[in-house]
Amino acid sequence: MKTTAFTKYHIAAGAKMAEFAGYNMPIEFTGINDEHMTVREKVGVFDVSHMGEIWVKGEKALDLLQYIASNDVSKLYDGKVQYTTMPNGKGGIVDDVLIYKFSDTKYMLCVNAANTEKDWNHICLAGKKFGMEPGKELENSSDNIAQVAIQGPLAMKLVQKMCEEQVEDMEYYTFKQTKVAGCDAILSITGYTGSGGCEIYMYNADADTIWEAMWKAGEEFGLKNIGLGARDTLRLEKGFALYGNDIDDTTSPLEAGLSWVTKFAEGKDFIDREYLAKQKAEGVERKLVGLKMIDRGIPRHGYKIATVEGEELGVVTSGTMSPMLKVGIAMGYVKADQAKVGNVVAVVIRERLLKAEIVKYPFV
Repeated sequence: MKTTAFTKYHIAAGAKMAEFAGYNMPIEFTGINDEHMTVREKVGVFDVSHMGEIWVKGEKALDLLQYIASNDVSKLYDGKVQYTTMPNGKGGIVDDVLIYKFSDTKYMLCVNAANTEKDWNHICLAGKKFGMEPGKELENSSDNIAQVAIQGPLAMKLVQKMCEEQVEDMEYYTFKQTKVAGCDAILSITGYTGSGGCEIYMYNADADTIWEAMWKAGEEFGLKNIGLGARDTLRLEKGFALYGNDIDDTTSPLEAGLSWVTKFAEGKDFIDREYLAKQKAEGVERKLVGLKMIDRGIPRHGYKIATVEGEELGVVTSGTMSPMLKVGIAMGYVKADQAKVGNVVAVVIRERLLKAEIVKYPFV
């Protein structure tokens, strides 16, 4: 099992640790609800060093990215980040990733931890089409880079104390190469909690320096450690899909409500373009929807979704008791003709049909 540059700090803080994507990761520290509310109201730090970082460089970098990404990468400018899916050639999704543009010949992809090797193999295979090779134009730097996500309404006030350059007013989905606590770092504003904040990418060798500076800067703001448990409840309240739950190799971007990152731009011949264009024209058979419980109950991954009469409609992909709303919320796939907002369906919990309403995200 792999460790991150910060694992020793989590263990010292008494975290509940468990294996996640091959890493020994903190699941919770003071409790999921407490950590969740800390991020919504103040500021918390997540160790996300398990995420993967893949570089795509050279004259053909954009050509490769336009081929493997559903989004239109040509719209990026230097310092801009883009969210996209990578179609798998079979109508599903290899992964959902972030693309960072440094220059016309230099991009970085931040990929999901559990998918790093799969993504790397997929990108290398596609790279052959453009004469791009591992170790030259393609580089997997995942093991050399540490990353923290500092999230919450006070996050950027904290981070500004660690930077000489002005960063507090950075725009959403942008990044800077800058000094953080005197160390070279990439500072980006994306987030997976919906509460504001940033991510700091750093070399493993600088992790201790930045970690210590962060806690010193965070004293006045009530900074707390946050585990993967609260990361999941926070992203679910905002309706952010989780790969492996809500999207995977069997779900299309259009089924998952990701048509906004599926661009049929002129001249963009991306993987599965023809299939997805046909699906867009004809419509999908199922759709990913948000569910808010009407009856008392907690929807969980794998629970069946049905009509109130009991006819099966689909399955819950992510579910929890919302710490903010104090009601059960979920994401799940249902038959397209039943996916209308306001429609009342049922979640099958312990063989009982408990009512839930289909709602728009975010839940909060």
